Amino acid sequence: MTTETNGGANALSQKFYMSAWRWHFYAGLYVIPFMITLAVTGLMMMYINLFDGRDGEKITVTPTGEAMAASKLSDAVLTAQPGTIAEWIGPKSPDLATVFRVKTETGNRMVAIDQYSGEIIETWDRRAGWYDFADNIHSDLLIGTTGDRLIEIAAGLGLVLVTTGLYMWWPRGGDTSILIPNLRARGRSLWKSLHGSIGFWMSILMVVFLLSGLSWAGVWGGKFVQPWSSFPAAKWDNVPLSDATHASMNHGHTNDVPWALEQTPMPASGSDAGQFGIPEGTPVNIDSLIALGQSLGLPGRFRVAYPGGETGVWTINRDSMSSDSTDPFSDTTIHVDQYTGKILADVRFADYSAMGKTMAVSVPFHMGLMGLWNLALNTLFCLSVIFISLSGVVIWVKRRPARAARLAAPPPPAQMPHWKGAVLVGLFLSLAFPLAGLTFLGVFAFDLLILNNIAPLRRALS
Repeated sequence: MTTETNGGANALSQKFYMSAWRWHFYAGLYVIPFMITLAVTGLMMMYINLFDGRDGEKITVTPTGEAMAASKLSDAVLTAQPGTIAEWIGPKSPDLATVFRVKTETGNRMVAIDQYSGEIIETWDRRAGWYDFADNIHSDLLIGTTGDRLIEIAAGLGLVLVTTGLYMWWPRGGDTSILIPNLRARGRSLWKSLHGSIGFWMSILMVVFLLSGLSWAGVWGGKFVQPWSSFPAAKWDNVPLSDATHASMNHGHTNDVPWALEQTPMPASGSDAGQFGIPEGTPVNIDSLIALGQSLGLPGRFRVAYPGGETGVWTINRDSMSSDSTDPFSDTTIHVDQYTGKILADVRFADYSAMGKTMAVSVPFHMGLMGLWNLALNTLFCLSVIFISLSGVVIWVKRRPARAARLAAPPPPAQMPHWKGAVLVGLFLSLAFPLAGLTFLGVFAFDLLILNNIAPLRRALS
């Protein structure tokens, strides 16, 4: 009786194993090209940001005496680049240049200026460099919404890869060989050992990267998670609100405001609301806004966005996602009435929801902006993703029959125990990650209802 029971359990386990292997294979077919693309563009962005920066934050100057007032610098900026100043970006240290963003008829222009001499150092189009080219590929493959949806499906199926991979390679019965690759193996066995061991160790990081990336995606992030997790504007006491949201402050694919605030309405200027900010009698201008930011605990690099329109507000912002600092816990967004100088809203990391705090940390971590340790870890992770993807292709090639016009997918188990449970899992995926879940269910239906019932097709794909 015991033998029969053990035999039945082993057979069931084997069937689950074969199902996991088959789904791991199917998910990999779709995911591999996207994972390689995301890893390569991620590496590009991290190292371009390290050596060249995104908004001129790496441009150096020679400190000579006192820095000029920002209002005087802005006059020189507008002389060199006509338009309307939209943002002041302070330097991280005294030997780095001050940068202004200027709105023109043809778009946003960045101007780096020596704050000691008033000399214009460099001007360039914002979001038009190699960093932004890589970022655009990373975000939507240069094809807009369609690319965003394709990447969202790939990220969701990446979670299927992680779960099925962990199920297949999880140490069983005291066997810990998966923890260290068998470098004495040869051929396909060596590739499988490397693929399994590296995949096992990187699985937790993979989940972090996939979930943080999915939170930026158009459907799962923009329609589900972000609206539920946004900072509630109702927390601001008796402050008039604008029709615009914080997302209006973003420019291009690179977001400039914290994730938790993007869908929150902006406050509006032109009332008596707010708390004490700029002292009464002091002009409300860029100089007094910079002084206010410094007095509120923002030394070094932070940004001041100019009001947009009659009801617009001044916005003092420090955001680790924008490389302003390596500490996401110091993220700050402060809105100031352009007429009275009163503070209308002061949002810190502690004010975010649990999901907002998670994203405030995971996004700069995802981007490698939390210090050299983060850059080194992300570099190792990206290289591991590329290796895992390529090694999966090598394992398939070595398994596939020579010169056979077949996909060589792992064979389906003879029986499908608990198939109803698999359907329920698919339905859960559809609700949690709609695009990935629907793709999963579509492939499941194709495999179960069509592939298994059309012999020529089954032979070609097996």
